Amino acid sequence: MRAEWVRAICLALPGVTEEILWGGELVFKVAGKMFCTVPLEPGGVWLSIKVGDEEFAELTERPGIIPAPYLARAKWVALENEEAMPPGEVKERIGRSWELVAAKLPRKEQARILAGRRPCGPATG
Repeated sequence: MRAEWVRAICLALPGVTEEILWGGELVFKVAGKMFCTVPLEPGGVWLSIKVGDEEFAELTERPGIIPAPYLARAKWVALENEEAMPPGEVKERIGRSWELVAAKLPRKEQARILAGRRPCGPATG
C-alpha cells in the first residue's frame, strides 16, 4: 500500500479534492474539509484519518496506531506504518472518515456532493 493506493481510494469518493500542504503532505478533502492525509516522504506516520469518538481510544491502543500529530484533539489517528492495519480495514476506515467529515457539512452541500455537482463560484483553471 503506497500513497497511490490511498489516493485511488480517496478520489473514488464523492466530492473529493486533493492538494499538497505542509511541505509534502498529500491531503484529501471533501468540501474543503480534510478527511485523510498521507506524507509523500517517509517519516513518522504513513496515513492519518478521522475516526469516531468511541473508536479513537480503541484504535490508539493498537500497536502502530497513535493519536495523529496536531489533529488528535479532533479525533484523528495516525498509522505509523502500513502493517498497523489490514488493507481492507484501511479502505473501510478511509470511507468512514469521509462519512464523518461529510456528515458535518450543511445539508445543501451534502446533497450537492452526493449529486456529483461541482461547487458554485469562480472558475479556476
